[in-house]
Amino acid sequence: MIVGIPKEIKNNENRVAITPAGVKSFVNQKHTVFIQKGAGLGSGFSDEEYQIAGAELLDTIEEVYAIAEMICKVKEPIKEEYDLIKENQLIFTYFHFASSRALTEAMIAKKAICLAYETVESDDRSLPLLTPMSEVAGRMAIQEGAKYLGKPTGGRGILLGGVAGVKPANVLILGGGVVGTEAAKMAAGLGANVTIMDISLKRLRYLSDVLPANVDTVASNPYLIEEAIKTSDLIIGAVLIPGAKAPHLITRDMLKLMRKGTVLVDVAVDQGGCIETCKPTTHEDPIYIIDDVVHYCVANMPGAVPYTSTMALTNATLPYALQLANKGWRVACAENEELRKGLNIVVGKVVYKGVAEAFDLPLVELF
Repeated sequence: MIVGIPKEIKNNENRVAITPAGVKSFVNQKHTVFIQKGAGLGSGFSDEEYQIAGAELLDTIEEVYAIAEMICKVKEPIKEEYDLIKENQLIFTYFHFASSRALTEAMIAKKAICLAYETVESDDRSLPLLTPMSEVAGRMAIQEGAKYLGKPTGGRGILLGGVAGVKPANVLILGGGVVGTEAAKMAAGLGANVTIMDISLKRLRYLSDVLPANVDTVASNPYLIEEAIKTSDLIIGAVLIPGAKAPHLITRDMLKLMRKGTVLVDVAVDQGGCIETCKPTTHEDPIYIIDDVVHYCVANMPGAVPYTSTMALTNATLPYALQLANKGWRVACAENEELRKGLNIVVGKVVYKGVAEAFDLPLVELF
């Protein structure tokens, strides 16, 4: 198969879909890899390293899309890429369709094969291609939140871990999945008072066993969320419904209950956000303030630490990408249920329930 790796062109997206080691794996199995010049520089990989591994370099993104049967990316195609995509071309990347009607309609119109990292699902219902970036984003949420709690950026002027004689900050985490767990570890490690909320008592029992003593677990419901935000300094939105739009757990009216300078970090922004006042921001312009509450809603948080993120992501995606290349998407998805759940749009038809429901589109059964 001919595999194409374009340079990411989303704002401040420095990750790349494959490492030189990944290229070597494709080449060893008799596939051809074309990579756009400079695609790996942001992650610390030179063009020469890719050439040594066996990749062929192309000057432009247009050339990559034109020649490839399978495009491997990190982020969803943006508007400038829509017209480059060919009918029946396999696009393997994060899509997060439920948060963007424009992207969904564009991929339907292009009749591409859209296989989304974030909905590839294992038998235990874990999301193996979302997990590594959720780990990064969960940890970064605390780093960034701690930074924006500073007074110069509109925060309350609180040091996350406090000091001797001064109480630490109160951190509220909504969601006990991978993002929430990693955020809790980081916040607790820095000495904050942490509360993590989830609707699953089974998950909360597990978290209560494995997390440090300065982390409290609370069963989530609207009343308790409303009470908790009144005394929280940093709130992390970490709710995910695979492939579907995130529910709003914090509404616009609830901002008035928060103290001036509270910081909100909505990691669910890729799926529409679990905070009503959330709107996607970039690393270039990461925050905005509503009702004296600081919002940090960067849609590609792991892009700020591209070396770590690229290595972690490709460790997870490469085995699946090789299956797709070796067998073709039809056979690979027919034989592997995990991959099959990654299919969202196929030749103009929506085949993933969460996407169909998000935009009231007909759902087509593929297999």
